Amino acid sequence: MGLSSYNEKRDFKKTSEPAGKKADSGRSIFVIQKHDASHLHYDFRLELDGTLKSWAVPKGPSLDPQMKRLAMEVEDHPISYADFEGRIPKGEYGGGQVIVWDQGTWTPTGNARAGLKKGHLEFELSGEKLQGKFTLVRIREARGRNQWLLMKRTDDFVQTETARLSITLNRPE
Repeated sequence: MGLSSYNEKRDFKKTSEPAGKKADSGRSIFVIQKHDASHLHYDFRLELDGTLKSWAVPKGPSLDPQMKRLAMEVEDHPISYADFEGRIPKGEYGGGQVIVWDQGTWTPTGNARAGLKKGHLEFELSGEKLQGKFTLVRIREARGRNQWLLMKRTDDFVQTETARLSITLNRPE
């Protein structure tokens, strides 16, 4: 999507969010930010091509392969947004509290650009809360608001929802 959409939606005189500029962390980072805006959701971000590719996940990620989480593709964010925590002013785009919920590195299985274009991206996360294999699958394309599913794949890091509370409330054991 690029950073122009990100920059157009924000008044940087009113918000402490970083301005959108391409960069490279050199680490292939991912971040999940808990965002209490008009509706509580989790922003899932993967570094690729100097930006953070981003999806809003209303129910947050799951470590249970049976749970498919809706992930709405949103505008790319700058790499510097990965560390952003704070309050976006009410009335501004995304107004509400933002905290870093999880962060780490990610490794695509195969070519990430091709996977995103095709609508099927497999990858591994190495974070504080999320570990292991995941998949993003595009289920619908509609005027730039692509709907995806974020799913945990079966591996050593699986935790079923019935075995414990949601990971959005507790840290995985």
